[in-house]
Amino acid sequence: MVTITAPAKINLTLEVLHKRPDGFHEIRSILQTIDLRDTLLLEAGQGISFQCDTPGWSAEKSLVSRAISLLREATGCALGVEIKIEKCIPLSYGLGGDSSDAAALLRGLNELWRLNLMQEKLAGLASKLGSDVAFFLHGGTALAEGRGEKITPLPPLARMWVVLILPDLPVEPGKTGKMYARLKPAHFTNGSYTEKLVETLHKGEKFSLSMMFNTFENVAFDDYNMHKVYVEHIVKLGASHVHLAGSGQALFTMFQDKENAGELYTRCKNQGMKVYMVGTI
Repeated sequence: MVTITAPAKINLTLEVLHKRPDGFHEIRSILQTIDLRDTLLLEAGQGISFQCDTPGWSAEKSLVSRAISLLREATGCALGVEIKIEKCIPLSYGLGGDSSDAAALLRGLNELWRLNLMQEKLAGLASKLGSDVAFFLHGGTALAEGRGEKITPLPPLARMWVVLILPDLPVEPGKTGKMYARLKPAHFTNGSYTEKLVETLHKGEKFSLSMMFNTFENVAFDDYNMHKVYVEHIVKLGASHVHLAGSGQALFTMFQDKENAGELYTRCKNQGMKVYMVGTI
């Protein structure tokens, strides 16, 4: 049996530069893994089988099914596997859980099936699955460019504490595509927010929460929008900055001090919010 973990992520920056001729958007983003993880248990078996403890999760709709098909096509391997997924990362909240599971499965099956694929080959397969999958092959702190599949590792962010809030809002099918469609040219940027943070990390200078940026907040935090109501309330509870995780729905704020993070976590919990407190990794 092979056991492998799949961490969630947040975007410290997320800039959309322009729409590309292929219909995708050119982005620059700094991704950061956090200590909220799914666990995948892989065991040799006949055929392919999945078991997951989360209602609403479907292997057919998940990237994990595509990851297995792609790996088999690339290697000619016909071995089977029984896959049990213990999910802690909420579905469809912009935290990258499905992409992380797919990356973990590529790494885990490479080990279980003894394929001996190099990191470069796995990265090539990951980039065919989705924009975030290649990042999750190594995690940590990294720059994502292109559609998000071009990954450059960065010096690690100093350990920080993340308070993650899941608003009680309906999740739209195809949410990410709809968020991109709502962006206007005025929301496009030139990558300078991301570049400033890249330079800060390379110089070993102090990370400031004011450096974070996510262009999807331009359309997610509309006036009279419930997301904006949540943000304003979390600020009243003690957060200095509140940001959208990826294309949403999750919101987060960060602290250098664990005690301060814990105080906000407790206030949010007492308000009946669904909230997590985790560290960066």
